[in-house]
Amino acid sequence: MFENFHDLVKEASRRKTTICVAAAEDQAVLEAVKLASELGMVKAILVGESSRIEKITEDIGFVDYEIIHCESPEESVAKAVKAVRDGRAHVLMKGLVNTSTYLRGILNRGQGLRTGRLLSMMAVYELPGYHKLIYATDSGVNVAPNLEQKKEILTNTLLAMNAMGFEKPKVAALTANENVDPKVSSTVDAEGLVDMVENGEIPPCVIEGPIAFDVAFSKEAAVHKGIDSKIAGDLDVLLFPNIETGNALGKSWLHFNNAKWAGIVLGATHPIILGSRSDTPEIKLNSIALGCLSANKA
Repeated sequence: MFENFHDLVKEASRRKTTICVAAAEDQAVLEAVKLASELGMVKAILVGESSRIEKITEDIGFVDYEIIHCESPEESVAKAVKAVRDGRAHVLMKGLVNTSTYLRGILNRGQGLRTGRLLSMMAVYELPGYHKLIYATDSGVNVAPNLEQKKEILTNTLLAMNAMGFEKPKVAALTANENVDPKVSSTVDAEGLVDMVENGEIPPCVIEGPIAFDVAFSKEAAVHKGIDSKIAGDLDVLLFPNIETGNALGKSWLHFNNAKWAGIVLGATHPIILGSRSDTPEIKLNSIALGCLSANKA
């Protein structure tokens, strides 16, 4: 269990991981990678136009890296993906390249990082007032996942958390209430996910659903409603019913609760850092740490 991102970064700094940055001609990204390198967290492979990368690294005082020269963003993505696919790196990070170009290289059927599983976003939040980090999914990739897709989204998250050291995370399959209602598909899906875990179709976890937000985060609410819950007030994973719920809840935490966050994309052969140009250096560093810890380097 990690109480906060300080703990996460500290643990990641104990397990040096090789990260490969596609189209690395981006100062904000390289500043975060430099900090991760100085913390002992990563060894960096920077893919892109070498003279531009060297100019930035000289300006920021970054010296410990390898460069793979490329002439275009498409070539940079292809070579970065190949470095990861060949085992030279364990985490892929987006630099100065369009998201569609980046994902196209990752999903290339012959040369990409496909596993056959659905891609999904795992966001991690540090909330004032909550005693540990919350792992939440999916708020950034899949819009309205059905039961089978939720199974893959949850599997992605549990596999990543297993690599981080979690054995049986506590999962809340979030809905509006605790009753299964055929008219509310999220409640039916939640019940289905519980059955799948019990049948061994999903990696081990302690899952409850359908479950409403108040019960998920409050033991007192569970007792008040007469619910005997093993996760209430102590959940690790919040599985969203759809992208609107995840997006709105996450942004409300950031806006009103001064939460901190990080995020990675799962479901490929290796963790993927997508990121945004608006992400702060802290978000970038936290996301690098999350990617490093969730990478299976066996």
